[in-house]
Amino acid sequence: MSSEDDTPTRVRWARLRFSIVGPLLHSPPEDRELAARLSELASQAWKHPTAGDVVRFSFKTIERWYYLAKSDDDPMRSLERKVPKHAGTHPAISPALGEAIERQHRDHPRWSYQLHHDNLAVLAREDPRIGRLPGYATIRRYMRDKGLVRSKRRPREEVSCFAPRETRSYEVTHVHGLWHLDFHQCSRAVLRSDGSWKKPLMLGVLDDHSRLCCHGQWYLDETAEALVHGLSQGIQKRGRPRALLTDNGAAMLAAETTEGLERLGIVHRTTLPYSPEQNGKQESFWGQIEGRLLPMLEGEPALTLAFLNKATQAFLEGEYNRKRHSEIGETPTERLLRGPSVRRDSPSSDELRRAFRTAITRTQRRSDGTTTVSGVRFEVPSAYRTLTTLRIHVARWDLSSVDLVDPRTGVLLAKLLPLDKARNAEGVRRTVPAGESREPRAPSGVAPLLRSLLADYAATGLPPAYLPRGEGETTTNKPQETESK
Repeated sequence: MSSEDDTPTRVRWARLRFSIVGPLLHSPPEDRELAARLSELASQAWKHPTAGDVVRFSFKTIERWYYLAKSDDDPMRSLERKVPKHAGTHPAISPALGEAIERQHRDHPRWSYQLHHDNLAVLAREDPRIGRLPGYATIRRYMRDKGLVRSKRRPREEVSCFAPRETRSYEVTHVHGLWHLDFHQCSRAVLRSDGSWKKPLMLGVLDDHSRLCCHGQWYLDETAEALVHGLSQGIQKRGRPRALLTDNGAAMLAAETTEGLERLGIVHRTTLPYSPEQNGKQESFWGQIEGRLLPMLEGEPALTLAFLNKATQAFLEGEYNRKRHSEIGETPTERLLRGPSVRRDSPSSDELRRAFRTAITRTQRRSDGTTTVSGVRFEVPSAYRTLTTLRIHVARWDLSSVDLVDPRTGVLLAKLLPLDKARNAEGVRRTVPAGESREPRAPSGVAPLLRSLLADYAATGLPPAYLPRGEGETTTNKPQETESK
């Protein structure tokens, strides 16, 4: 739903900077190693986020980015390019010119911006109060900001291409430095309320350093909605990690997932195709589920999803997280509490819901102040009626509301609700503030530009360059001369 083309420049720079210093956050180097790691990053080439050229960054620049991201719970926000102070302000338009623009638009609401500008140039020459006329772009931006838009006429299988590489075990040095996430299909089916049987899938979230299961839950489908639902619970229970490793499934690469991880400042890493060993700790965890949990449910013939989830929570918190792990030599809970941590506090539930949404651009219908998302029409507050394009954050599985955000800063502006035609039928309407009425008036006289052209033509002393025919026409140029005087 979103594309790189309409991604704001500030976000592109934040993504690049975060991809450079992100590995230093989820695996912090020792004080003696930091300079070497920064020098290594400074020697690498990177792709410019807007121009696409190869670019390098100095040691001092990367060091500054590192400390900015490290000291902020929201590293993506701290690494963004700052919005200029003058952004969003109205261009310098004198009161006399602004009045002339609004008056001309009321008289000629169907004129194009270019035609408005050309006629204003004539008015500026005739009326010294208007002063020097700004350029076309400034006039156009001013009119758009004021909502002085042009009125429309009412009509009637894949093979791996990677070379073989050696397999090595790995482990990050800090708790919550890296989480693993994956789905696993159950070997048993559960009984659904409609009488059918279906094999559920378990979403498991593990901490790499401590092997602790941050959250585990069974779902009927492997979707981005289920992934966000489970991962959000893990974050609320354990805190925000620095990085997340997943495979390349559709739910993991969904726009809501990837953009949500960005907003939470979590580095998203994916395994190489046909390389399940990269997520080996997750595969080992599934062995505990299939080898210990499910056999203890063999005596339950009509296993339901609700009871399976209840039993899973008891198993994870009562046994798995408290049982000695053979590889680390202690329980996951003990290692979680003992080890160095890069944990960050969890956002609120509402902030998590708003984070896992994708950004899209839509056009506002000027006729009734609505916009359409996934076939559903949403009402735009009257305060934003002058916006032509809208930057919207939406989760495609939840259309009960979407967020209208500032395209420059990403700040939430308003919550958009679906169109309520029944309520609108009650006839309650707010009045448009005075001075913003768009009622067109009858045009008065000849337009300034055409009047100027007639005067210049009459000044040549030449007769009109056409042969008259019909009543009221003459071959002399006397009418034009009289009019010019």
